[in-house]
Amino acid sequence: MTKTSAKKRAQATLPIRPIRPPMRGWLGRGRGGASYVQAPDEWRGTTVQVCGLWPFSIGSGTPMVGVPLGRHITTGATLCCDPISWFQRAKLISNPSAFVLGKPGLGKSTLVRRMATGLAGFGVMPLVLGDLKPDYVDLIEAMGGQVITLGRGRGYLNVLDPGEATEAAHRLRAQGFEKQAQEVLADAHGRRHTMVSALITIMRSAPPTDREETIIDRALKVLDVQHQGIPVLGDLLRVIQEGPQEVRAVALDRGNDLRYKEITENLEASLIGLVGGGRLGETFSRQTTRPMRRDAPVVYDVSAIDDSEMDLQAATLLACWSAGFGTVNVANALADAGLEPRRHYFVILDELWRALRAGRGMVDRVDALTRLNRQRGVGMAMISHTMSDLLALSSEEDRMKAKGFVERSGMVICGGLPSAEMPQLNSAIPFSRAEQDLLIGWQDPPAWDPSTGREAEPPGRGKFLVKVGGRPGIPISVQLTDAELSINDTNKLWHAQSRVGSVAVAGVGGGAA
Repeated sequence: MTKTSAKKRAQATLPIRPIRPPMRGWLGRGRGGASYVQAPDEWRGTTVQVCGLWPFSIGSGTPMVGVPLGRHITTGATLCCDPISWFQRAKLISNPSAFVLGKPGLGKSTLVRRMATGLAGFGVMPLVLGDLKPDYVDLIEAMGGQVITLGRGRGYLNVLDPGEATEAAHRLRAQGFEKQAQEVLADAHGRRHTMVSALITIMRSAPPTDREETIIDRALKVLDVQHQGIPVLGDLLRVIQEGPQEVRAVALDRGNDLRYKEITENLEASLIGLVGGGRLGETFSRQTTRPMRRDAPVVYDVSAIDDSEMDLQAATLLACWSAGFGTVNVANALADAGLEPRRHYFVILDELWRALRAGRGMVDRVDALTRLNRQRGVGMAMISHTMSDLLALSSEEDRMKAKGFVERSGMVICGGLPSAEMPQLNSAIPFSRAEQDLLIGWQDPPAWDPSTGREAEPPGRGKFLVKVGGRPGIPISVQLTDAELSINDTNKLWHAQSRVGSVAVAGVGGGAA
């Protein structure tokens, strides 16, 4: 055996040592092995700021275009997300809309308020067209916006008020835009006609006949010519009762007064019910209490309407949507003519399930809005609890349309959901098994904390999964800043403080409140 071969055999029997130490160092005595590796400090900065730290910098794994929404649960990276920025700037979605699903109390409204706050900083006007709780009044007030309160004895919304359409038409005509002025007035006329028909439908639980629709249309045109100022439903009723020749012509009364009264009797009775304070009260029969502005954030506070008054709730929501989108159309017409700067709006439809169940025609109305929001230049956020809420409508046609709201949304944001929801949710948007388990875990109830004697925070509060089509979801956690805490309290009525001074409260120890 040569000396060289003996050396090779000796080296082969020795353990192979890696060139570089493993993550925890060399194991063994005196070799510096560590049982715990402390995480290094992390800082966040722009590409220009951290370029000198190469190779110790890494790119963010989440989009950074839009409103800072929260941090990635796994990596801690910031996610910037909102439907308008992802549609207009990032080109990540093809429809500027978001659908938010999750069990109550997990922060759905808070998430949308964060979007509205950030978008307001980008110059987008939040429009809450029907706040049923209310959840957005404090936010709009903090922004210096307009709060319009509606309800029995609290405020009125005249459905025959053309809003800012008349003034806008005058401005357009003065600048030589005759065609655009006519379009604005025609749109206002169509909205008024639609609202009167919708109110009659809710009153009767059946739509008006074709002849009655034509009579309403012609009576509104007579009002536009003959009436001075802004008409109300009482003026429309008076025109139909007087029966001018233009209205008689479309009623086909054949010159017989008795026949005309028979033809218009049901229509007259329905309008009397709207004017005289029937199930819908007098909310729509008087002049508008506070006209809506187009240059400021707006919220329609309809929380004073009790949930038991489903007809009034449905009618009020329809009227708010009509007034809101009418204002958006006026703003777009003036911007197209170069008379005003272009404005974009963020429309929020919270508690959507309550709106859809409020009456006939609501699903079709929302369906039209979700299809036209891109053409109208508005972003939209729709909020509901579960897919079951959308699929619990009375007719199969309405259920399919409601399911389409989720399918057409540019992004779907889900909080904690029960396991029974997964098949229905997965039929609209594909979710992986891991994503479904994540959502199911977030809906668990809070545990009892023995140290404080209270329930701990629910595990899914503030946690959401952002889905865009079939792409993997982005799990985030939303943390509120100190400035946001005061406008995100939705349990004010449960606070122990009382507004009544020096008055004993029964059942609370008999002391002063």
